Amino acid sequence: MNKLKIAVLFGGCSEEHAVSVKSAREIARNLDPDKYDPLYVGITRAGEWKLCAFPDSDWESGDVLPAFLPPDRGFRGLMVLERGSWRIVLVDVVFPVLHGKLGEDGAIQGLLELAGIPYAGCGIPGSAICMDKSLAYVVARDAGIAVPDFRTFDAGEMPDAELLGLAYPVFVKPARSGSSFGVSKVTRADELPEAVANARQYDAKIVIERMVPGSEVGCAVLGTGGDLVVGEVDQITLSHGFFRIHQEQNPEQGSENAVVRVPAEISEQDKIRVQETARRIYRALGCRGLARVDMFLRDDGQIVLNEVNTMPGWTSYSRYPRMMAAAGLKLSDVLDRLIALAMEG
Repeated sequence: MNKLKIAVLFGGCSEEHAVSVKSAREIARNLDPDKYDPLYVGITRAGEWKLCAFPDSDWESGDVLPAFLPPDRGFRGLMVLERGSWRIVLVDVVFPVLHGKLGEDGAIQGLLELAGIPYAGCGIPGSAICMDKSLAYVVARDAGIAVPDFRTFDAGEMPDAELLGLAYPVFVKPARSGSSFGVSKVTRADELPEAVANARQYDAKIVIERMVPGSEVGCAVLGTGGDLVVGEVDQITLSHGFFRIHQEQNPEQGSENAVVRVPAEISEQDKIRVQETARRIYRALGCRGLARVDMFLRDDGQIVLNEVNTMPGWTSYSRYPRMMAAAGLKLSDVLDRLIALAMEG
């Protein structure tokens, strides 16, 4: 059997660069060597593409070769510079293990569409909508899905603490960022300016939303169209603050302020409702391939959208693979399905 040549893209220019490297490492360890011939292409924080041997934590210090992916369908592969000459390395499918800006926002997906190379994960529209929290809320709300009370402020707009119109506490977030970078919980009006400044380190556009009381739950979704597989529902229990495990010093040892339970400690009826709501959100936002849908289960039973990650983490402590594993799909099986979906188009 001919092996598929798969290019795993990782790293990237966003604040989630380090998480992406960890994710790529787990994927590399779980790709079936009998089915795939992998290439590992790391993107530095400065945006340089390098072909490397393996996505180790110090991959940039090893033997790397400059590489890039031309948007020319006549190539359908990587251009690699070796010994002063460029050569073409044909690629069957790309797995863009990139989190955040230029990875989950439709940018890399646009390049891959131009290049005509199949790729795992959401397409341009779904990636762009889900990356922008305010756009995701608007689309989901129009589809009849409950969303938090929120306000959006573009570059140059400063929210007036007295006229905000939202009861405290609120969360101030960059509109287009992930892993809780730039997020602050605000309990008083005088805390708002500092929180806004913090969020705008990551995005000029910010979202301020009222806190939703209840349990934070999530659901892993896999598939396209009507053929969707969902993982076990998980549940985040916080001792304080908010969930920010990817910014912690030793996340492999567990979170400093949160416990993630799989399966969630909720009723079977609520679990089914959460899974069905995740499917609705996934379809409404134009997702394909995979996504992790995060929601709140209020005390009154209402399910409210939190956010959708179109390329969730694959680290040893990430939620998506744990939810799928609890549903009986090990990581190698999930990767097989994602690559097959990419090849189907």
